[in-house]
Amino acid sequence: MARPTSRFVCQSCGEAFLRWEGQCRACGEWNSLVETVVRAKPAGPRALRAGVTEGSSPLPLAAIGEADLPRLPTGIGELDRVLGGGLVPGSLILLGGEPGIGKSTLLLQVAAGLGRPVLYATGEESAAQVRLRAGRLGLLETSAGTAIEVLAERDVGRILEVARSMRPALLVVDSIQTATLEELEGAAGSVGQVRESTVRFMEFAKGEGIGVVLVGHVTKDGSIAGPKTMEHLVDAVVGLEGERFAALRLVRATKNRFGSTDEVGVFEMAGSGLREVADPARAFLADHPEAAPGSVVAPTMEGSRPLLVEVQALVSAAGYGTPARKASGIDPNRLGLLVAVLGRRAGVGLASHDVYANLAGGLSVAEPGLDLPLALALASSLKDRPAIGDSVAIGEVGLLGELRGVTGLERRLREAARLGFTTALVPRAGRGTPPIDVAGLRIVEVATLRDAIAVGLGDGPRSRGEAIPAMLG
Repeated sequence: MARPTSRFVCQSCGEAFLRWEGQCRACGEWNSLVETVVRAKPAGPRALRAGVTEGSSPLPLAAIGEADLPRLPTGIGELDRVLGGGLVPGSLILLGGEPGIGKSTLLLQVAAGLGRPVLYATGEESAAQVRLRAGRLGLLETSAGTAIEVLAERDVGRILEVARSMRPALLVVDSIQTATLEELEGAAGSVGQVRESTVRFMEFAKGEGIGVVLVGHVTKDGSIAGPKTMEHLVDAVVGLEGERFAALRLVRATKNRFGSTDEVGVFEMAGSGLREVADPARAFLADHPEAAPGSVVAPTMEGSRPLLVEVQALVSAAGYGTPARKASGIDPNRLGLLVAVLGRRAGVGLASHDVYANLAGGLSVAEPGLDLPLALALASSLKDRPAIGDSVAIGEVGLLGELRGVTGLERRLREAARLGFTTALVPRAGRGTPPIDVAGLRIVEVATLRDAIAVGLGDGPRSRGEAIPAMLG
């Protein structure tokens, strides 16, 4: 056995040094070097991860057989949608989210829905606390009460030892920031511990063909804590989003080697756990007895699913100093750009006003098609005039005030018509583009932001092809 040697590893960037120094020479961070024990690997033929040996020969791309990716349905349709059809045996998944958002609750429901043996390794809670949560979810009286094995352990070696002897269908580690290796002296959650623990779990998942789910903490800016290497090692990075004190929760995949990263799952937090929302397209619409100034509905697209979301804006005169620009669920840089375009191209001056924008329900949308409904909401709030009733708007706004089309327009409009909307404000189609007809929905095409504001605030929506005068100045 080779004698262990020590290195001083920077907890910020992961760089290793032979001796301790007050400042890391790689990233410049002070007091970040921690002594770490590193064991030399024995000499001999080296086996690479994922079953590939060092002596493998190259193959033509067309000669490689198609990989068989069986799926394990979790019993939760919204989560299976995000994962691409279910859990892939041998995959390594990282689940992140804010404290108290429902990560452990979701994983207990997944463990119960698999209908197979599951090892739940918890380093943050005791076994009794896990049982208490399972009791609230009503799992103790079901088959999950005996199928889920709980292991209150932080040592990675012990967890893998139990998993190899048990051979579960799924291993859940809650959380990777509490996992430790006895060979390393760094504290739990340090760069070295998190990185090496992730590597060990990856080798176990690929070597044994058992799916592993790691729970990850998040930092103040919403990113997963730990080295970025961790996100590169795993097969999928899934985030659980939403306001902690609101009911709705969203599940997104920012990385997925076995499926798309465009899908989103919508859940509602209840006393019995996370419940799938029956009609996600309607979930983010706020109920108003009548149309209100500063509110416009936008048919957005999350993967293959259209979702209707209410865009809310509030414009008020700035008291003193620099006017405020606050956004929730919307890119604040995009908000600032639209404020400039509105003032320069549409005659809606907001330079001396505080501007606040929000998406109802805690949803976050980054697509540029949200430009037009956001601009309409700002103009509606400034003029204190509601948009025309039962209407939706979608479209990208350019710097010249022109409107550009969005993808999947027909699917968005059909969903809006299904939910009872009667008017849609969309960018004018280019030459040669066939018109879109949706039963029960009046489609109004406009070419510029100025025209869209004139129509959207009730200055007479025209039918398709009729000239629309610019009325705001």
